[in-house]
Amino acid sequence: MHTRRLGPLSVSALGLGCMGLSHAYGAPQDEASAVALLRRAVDLGVTLFDTAEVYGPYLNEELVGRALRPLRARVQIATKFGFKIAPEGASGHDRMIGLDGRPENARRVCEESLKRLGVEVIDLYYLHRVDPAVPIEETVGAMADLVAAGKVRHIGLSEADAATIRRAHAVHPIAALQSEYSLWSRGVEAEILPTIRALGVGFVPFSPLGRGFLAGAVTSADQLGADDFRRKLPRFQADALAANAAIVARIDALAKAHGATKAQLALAWVMAKGDDIVPIPGTTKIARLEENVAAASLRLSAQDVAALEAAAPADQVVGERYGAMAANPTPAR
Repeated sequence: MHTRRLGPLSVSALGLGCMGLSHAYGAPQDEASAVALLRRAVDLGVTLFDTAEVYGPYLNEELVGRALRPLRARVQIATKFGFKIAPEGASGHDRMIGLDGRPENARRVCEESLKRLGVEVIDLYYLHRVDPAVPIEETVGAMADLVAAGKVRHIGLSEADAATIRRAHAVHPIAALQSEYSLWSRGVEAEILPTIRALGVGFVPFSPLGRGFLAGAVTSADQLGADDFRRKLPRFQADALAANAAIVARIDALAKAHGATKAQLALAWVMAKGDDIVPIPGTTKIARLEENVAAASLRLSAQDVAALEAAAPADQVVGERYGAMAANPTPAR
């Protein structure tokens, strides 16, 4: 697979979001299958693996560490901090009880993540969500100290606004911003992408397949388990799913003309939006992993990109990204 740059960091053009192996989309993947999938990703040329303290919580970092430690020289591992996590007793999303961007939390989580991952240095350490109670300069200052101490190679932000990115970058270079971006989530285009490009910050889109919807994987909420995070999202309510189905049908027609799948075309669109973009689709199935990786070889013309955007007009997507959680910014991703 060809490579791209996230600031100074060179990674595979497509990474792997590991969250769904342990968190948010139902029962965790069994250990053997998850390890096999992670190692197959390395065989296919994927080098960037994305996890976080809160996925599980803790379980996903441990899984990623066990699977990738023997292959450490071939991969870059990204993880995140920034949530308050309730003690055991609650489960999954219910254990995220607030934000914590304090310097002491940045340092504490880094030490614990290093142990869970079983590595000596974290390649990319993100602030998972900006804590409005802590000046971003203080949070990033602590992250910069971890770089100076050799515990972190590069730092990033997730879902930050343009002004915050600029303030953070003035303290220490930000290698990457991670935010949701796909054919049905394009809010970063107006201000965020121009800002990070002016600063030389790379972009890592999460949920580039619309949490499976753009791949045609979800046509009814009845397909989702009782503990699937998507049941709480406005776009996965019955009326929204039905309205948005027309988008998937149009993408499917274009995909067939390319001899590709819906997922491959949706991923190719994201990658066509700039060489500084490295999407991190997740999956629990090796067949879907192989399908997604093949999208990195699919080249779209300007006309193809325009046709896809016409098929999925940003102003016609029904439903917000998050519902009630928008007031309490602790989404699973």
